[in-house]
Amino acid sequence: MRTIDWVDGAVEIIDQTVLPKEVRVLRLHTVPELVAAIQSLAVRGAPALGVAGAFGVALAARVHADDPQALAAAIARVETARPTAVNLARGVRRAAALLPRGPEAVLAEACAIRDEEVTASRAMAARGADLMVELCGNRPRLLTHCNTGGLAAVTLGTALGVVFELHRRGTLGGVIASETRPLLQGARLTSWELSQWGIEHRVAVDSAGPFLMARGEVDAVILGADRICANGDVINKIGTYAHALGARRAGIPFVVVAPESTVDVDTPSGDAVPIEDRGAAEITPWSDAVNPAFDVTPRDLVTAIVTDQRVIR
Repeated sequence: MRTIDWVDGAVEIIDQTVLPKEVRVLRLHTVPELVAAIQSLAVRGAPALGVAGAFGVALAARVHADDPQALAAAIARVETARPTAVNLARGVRRAAALLPRGPEAVLAEACAIRDEEVTASRAMAARGADLMVELCGNRPRLLTHCNTGGLAAVTLGTALGVVFELHRRGTLGGVIASETRPLLQGARLTSWELSQWGIEHRVAVDSAGPFLMARGEVDAVILGADRICANGDVINKIGTYAHALGARRAGIPFVVVAPESTVDVDTPSGDAVPIEDRGAAEITPWSDAVNPAFDVTPRDLVTAIVTDQRVIR
């Protein structure tokens, strides 16, 4: 099942806000509906957001073809719906470049972006599985963070795609899914996807990850990224930096899996990336809070980055 697609004139997504209790498919016919889905995290994950951005331009092109001012405003709303993941803006800009050729050309480009992400997931899964066996030996025990499966990447996924491939080969030793604050995307989404594949796993609170590494219960950390800066800094869900520190202390690999579309050579380092704050209401209704959705992991803590085209050591 594709977790985001274009079907009969509308964008269809699996609503990630109601998982795992319910599998609900939403049909989004307008730009405001799509923007609301992006901001509420009904659709999320860097590769999926790139596809969503491109489909948003396709929606805008159909509705506002004769109104350039309204068209530009609608596209800007999609591009700025969330600031941290580079794929969203990149997907918008790539599809928008086809606007002079008409709405159907825009839609064709958006579908091409979708298909490229599907192909990239397969390439990353194979390349990443080979690397994990090289680094850890047979049957590695992996800790993953946030959600990096098909829900985040149309099909299969990035880091979780590697887990699925190791399982398919019969060489997976075990999985610990970090629950991932503040919205429990590991406990809700990653656990659900692993269950769909019949993969045994355990969920751990975020702060337990480094302790489990220190106890020798984890052979490697494997996770995705929302942006990889030109210097190799990795922007990913809050808690990633702590896992990187834990992996360094435990002497185990820390591997990032993300498509080339997530590599942002125009951003020099993590210091230049806007970090989204989700607001206090998501974590506590009775006091003020700081609620960053992402953090920055410096390149020197990263063992390797696996993309659909290469392995960067």
